[in-house]
Amino acid sequence: MWFVPIVLRKIITSETIEEAAVRDSDKALGTAAGIGFSYLLFDDLKTSMGQSDSNILMPDLFSALVPSILQLIVAIAVIMWALRLVELVRAIVMVIDDDDELDGTEKTLISAIQSALRFVIIFIGSVFIADSFGFDLTSLIAGLGISGIALALAAKDTISNFFGAVTVLLDRPFKVGDWIVVGSSEGEVIEITLRTTLIRTSQDTVISMPNANLVNKPVENYGKRRWRRWQTQLHLDINSDPTSIEKFCDAVLGIISENKFTTKVDASFCRVSAISAQSLDIAVNLYWDLSSGIQEREQRELLILSIMSQAKANKLEFYDGRIRQQR
Repeated sequence: MWFVPIVLRKIITSETIEEAAVRDSDKALGTAAGIGFSYLLFDDLKTSMGQSDSNILMPDLFSALVPSILQLIVAIAVIMWALRLVELVRAIVMVIDDDDELDGTEKTLISAIQSALRFVIIFIGSVFIADSFGFDLTSLIAGLGISGIALALAAKDTISNFFGAVTVLLDRPFKVGDWIVVGSSEGEVIEITLRTTLIRTSQDTVISMPNANLVNKPVENYGKRRWRRWQTQLHLDINSDPTSIEKFCDAVLGIISENKFTTKVDASFCRVSAISAQSLDIAVNLYWDLSSGIQEREQRELLILSIMSQAKANKLEFYDGRIRQQR
């Protein structure tokens, strides 16, 4: 109990991981090591007792019962130590994480991995405990295999959703806060659980999307956009002055280029694109490097108001079919 923590502290360099790994490990792992050593000594004692020149004597019940008790104690101690090590998952994620703050996706990932590890530890530990009581492991494992197949068939949807959650959390096609489109469903990811992903739609309703669907269907993630494109068509009156239109287009393009959020400036333009019997059509194309939809709406509003101001400054009127018909 005293020696094991010293060894672990020498091996582990991270303070966060050391705290999770060494905490209370002196009792559990120390007990497992001590009783395991006692088990080996007792086994050697039994071997020596079987020799013809041996002076060692012990009751048959004692020689049969003690190894099972020692093996049971070792199994329980190792299980307890391994269950405490499950907390290492959180510590490791904290070490890897760049911002030192766990978001909803990372918390769900930690919960999923910890749940899976606890299940594996308890399952394997139960097998060793059963062996210490003298059960036939071959028959036990075979029975567990048949029961496991029946359970898997009965809970295939739950298992699919669980592995879907693991896939989503490991591949990270989206995270909490991203706006995604899955089939006909669209909205903001608000929570990722082991069975479902919750999506809040633009109508403020919440969709509970099974994680298996997220693996089998294409997911469009607006949160991973490198830029946001905005296009529109401006329809000016056919009788507008060509010189004024040229000045107007140059002024709008200047506003776009000088905006601090504009990216891919070379691909931005504001130019006459078509002419008809009623109007001159001007195509506007630009790209913004924005992190949220709120910023995009704000910049779009400012640009539209600036376009209207430039149109008035150059004495240009926008074409309106309804006004034309009234005339």
